[in-house]
Amino acid sequence: MTAGDEARRDQSAISSRRLADFLRTLDLWTGAALRNPRPLLPPQAYRTVWRREAWTSAAVVLLVVAAMLWLDAPAFRVANTLPHWTNRAFNELTDFGRSGWTLVPLGLLYLVTVALASTRAGYFTYALLAAIAVRLGFLFVAIGLPGLVVTIVKRLIGRVRPSELGPYAYMPFSWRPEYASLPSGHTTAAFATMVAFGALFPRLRPYLWVFAVLIAVSRVVVSSHFVSDTIAGAACGALGAILVRDWFAARRLAFVIHSDGDVRPLTGPSWGRLKRVAGSVFAP
Repeated sequence: MTAGDEARRDQSAISSRRLADFLRTLDLWTGAALRNPRPLLPPQAYRTVWRREAWTSAAVVLLVVAAMLWLDAPAFRVANTLPHWTNRAFNELTDFGRSGWTLVPLGLLYLVTVALASTRAGYFTYALLAAIAVRLGFLFVAIGLPGLVVTIVKRLIGRVRPSELGPYAYMPFSWRPEYASLPSGHTTAAFATMVAFGALFPRLRPYLWVFAVLIAVSRVVVSSHFVSDTIAGAACGALGAILVRDWFAARRLAFVIHSDGDVRPLTGPSWGRLKRVAGSVFAP
């Protein structure tokens, strides 16, 4: 065997070991979100939470029905009378409601964090990278899962998009895009993004609200959805992200449930620690 063959064999062994370490770390960190929850609150606290969610869901249903009856058709007519420049501007804006703008970077950052932790991480570095990965994983699931559910549900409902057919035309169980209006997928992603990032970074909430509302309005202005579609999408996105947050909090991942039932984010890594870890990871 030549020296070149030995070098290639050694390199192959190193690559295989690194891949095994990566997969082991990925399995460990992903499995943390699937472990059994901790009993954190008395049963009456959970009943209070579910009662509150039930009332909120009932209010959303009433809002959607009211919008169908009194807002959908008039808003569609108004959107068709807006100046061309308005429609063009909102058509550019509405593209930022696609979940891919957040899911792709979050997914890549999560995989990079796993790769770093599985190669050159001491205990301190590993713990900090794990804390970052938990938050990235939460954001990815909280934004992606509601969008996935809505993508399926809207096809089952089969409501027609704004057109001359009016707001009451349906073709259930249709997978045609023109019959995929309720709920709005862009609005779902925008409000899930608002709740998910706002849960981790409360100071960003005012700006996130502006972003989510603008996306919802843009869907009506460009005549891709009725008002009731955006209300339903906003509710699905927000509620889905809240449920994912509560799932993580019950396992004390990125969040903690206080004795009053309030869910709050755990303290994340400081900038000083992040810089020290970055220096140790990328040091030659």
